[in-house]
Amino acid sequence: MIGVIVNGEAQDCAARTLSDLLAELAYEGEWLATAVNGELVHREERADWSLKPGDRVEILSPMQGG
Repeated sequence: MIGVIVNGEAQDCAARTLSDLLAELAYEGEWLATAVNGELVHREERADWSLKPGDRVEILSPMQGG
C-alpha cells in the first residue's frame, strides 16, 4: 500500500500506476482528465505512469445536471 493524495484527500491504495488507481477507485468512462503533481497525464500514458508515495493526483470527470 502506498499513500497518495487524490483530489485533496489522503488515500492508501494498492495501485502502482495511475491506470490501476482509476480502476481501484471505480472511475470509469472515456472522458476523464488526470494530473499527477500538477502535470497533465494523457489517457494513453496512464498505464505507464508509476505512482509514488505522496503523489498528488487530480481526477476530473464530467458532471450531470446544471
